[in-house]
Amino acid sequence: MATAASQGAPEPALLALINAYRAQPQRCGNLSGPLPPLDSPPALSRVRLGTGAFIELALERAGYPVEHASAVFITGAADASAAMAVLRDKYCRQMLSPHFTAMGAIRDGDNWQILFAEPLRPIPLPEPAESSATALAAVNAARAAPRLCGERLFAPAPPLTLNPALTQAALAHSRDMATLHYFSHQARDGSYVADRALRSGYAWRAVGENIASGVNTAGDAVAGWLESPGHCANIMNPAFTEMGVAYSLNTGRRLMYWTQVFGAPR
Repeated sequence: MATAASQGAPEPALLALINAYRAQPQRCGNLSGPLPPLDSPPALSRVRLGTGAFIELALERAGYPVEHASAVFITGAADASAAMAVLRDKYCRQMLSPHFTAMGAIRDGDNWQILFAEPLRPIPLPEPAESSATALAAVNAARAAPRLCGERLFAPAPPLTLNPALTQAALAHSRDMATLHYFSHQARDGSYVADRALRSGYAWRAVGENIASGVNTAGDAVAGWLESPGHCANIMNPAFTEMGVAYSLNTGRRLMYWTQVFGAPR
């Protein structure tokens, strides 16, 4: 007859032993205690890993996304004390890792699956107005001096100003990319930056666009654009007098999308 533990219930006895171990001064290679106690979220005591399973993916599917995780499998341990003896002997690095803040265990007779994990940290989202100001300052600092964009040398250009309509066009495209999981200057509705600027109420004489993904701050986005000849040329283009910039986060993939729209009004 299966016990509650073999059906996937947490093992509080083992958790208590591990936390008592972490609470005492310990050494394991370059790791040492004492450390705070581990939490025991139910998801970590429900997920059974098959052969060759990707731990992070399995936990994400179970509704517990993690920064990273480690699995320990123990056989022949009749109780929590016996399992703890194996952990002390062979897996002290997992128990004393300062990165792990949670654990869960599943017992099936004498066989144990123990998961150590650090839950996914939220991406800190910058204030939109602060991001716009940061991007504008970085762009104008770049435009204030001569700059080589690839093989093309640009002279200094006058500073840009922020335009709300261009910011709205940038936000619309960033949201579309984040929502529909793509990365392109052409939106899924077939539009390009010229169309999106007009939709936002910006009657343009000149218009351009930079996009980026995988960076979390406006400063990093501008730095990346300046390293790319085409994006750099947009930043240094003296024909542009205004800009807008905005981001959107794809929460599932934890990926931020940035759009920068340049313009000169009619």
